[in-house]
Amino acid sequence: MKKRSVSRLLYAHQVDMGGMPIRQPLPTQQVEQIDPFLLLHYANIKAPTHIEPDNAGIGPHPHRGFSPVTFIFQGGVHHRDSRGNDSVIYAGGAQWMNAGMGIIHSERPPQDIREIGGRQEIIQLWINTPAKNKMDQPMYFPLSAEDAPKIQTVDSRISGKMFAGELLGVKGPIPSQAIVNAATLEIKQAGELSIPIPQNHNALIYLLDGKLTVEGFGPVDGLHIVHFKNDGEGVAFEAVEDTRILFLTGQPLNEPVVSHGPFVMNNQTQIMEAMRDYQMGKMGVLIED
Repeated sequence: MKKRSVSRLLYAHQVDMGGMPIRQPLPTQQVEQIDPFLLLHYANIKAPTHIEPDNAGIGPHPHRGFSPVTFIFQGGVHHRDSRGNDSVIYAGGAQWMNAGMGIIHSERPPQDIREIGGRQEIIQLWINTPAKNKMDQPMYFPLSAEDAPKIQTVDSRISGKMFAGELLGVKGPIPSQAIVNAATLEIKQAGELSIPIPQNHNALIYLLDGKLTVEGFGPVDGLHIVHFKNDGEGVAFEAVEDTRILFLTGQPLNEPVVSHGPFVMNNQTQIMEAMRDYQMGKMGVLIED
């Protein structure tokens, strides 16, 4: 299997998002997207103690035209939306939402956040939706750590959870509108892995911490995206230190992207329509009890 070479490393610089310190390795000034992946935010924050969980986190806001996906590594996230979905997912799980024609949701710490350590460590990933599906009905898919299919190597140095697509013979249950493979992996020191990748997919890994050696490239520290070139059938790496990664591949949509805040469409007219529909209440209403 010919291994892919590394296109570039993208460092997760710290940015301020509404008063919350988060890290953003994608997009950057150099890379607008790794089609179909539009944005990756990593946050490891202490839940505030001076306000109740119901008033912390991210309040009601709209989305249209893509899938905001939250992978949870510590703590939990309480999701509520204008379609009546209401669930809490804890560490090891994910919340996957196909926003479709429009939905309003909130993402708060769970009521028991202080009892379970008081930290929220999450990745939010934006996956573009094919043009033909942008006005589909919204769908929400919560997947707990217990229900996520497990990935485990024979030597137990690598364990993980599969959310969408297929990796190493393990299939994820979430029906993504873009064709993607998405898994979280924990790799103990000296753990080695070789993963085949569909030739027409873009591929990346994000290291939350630790250090990897990527075959044909060298060492990579935590808080980096490794963006691979499309010049091989797979990737291989070894953990220099214990590390946790998000592993992603996706078939590029090769469609125009026009975004404005929480809306991602294919042209400016569609963005204006999204703003109008939101203002007219067509994306529903979310009243948090």
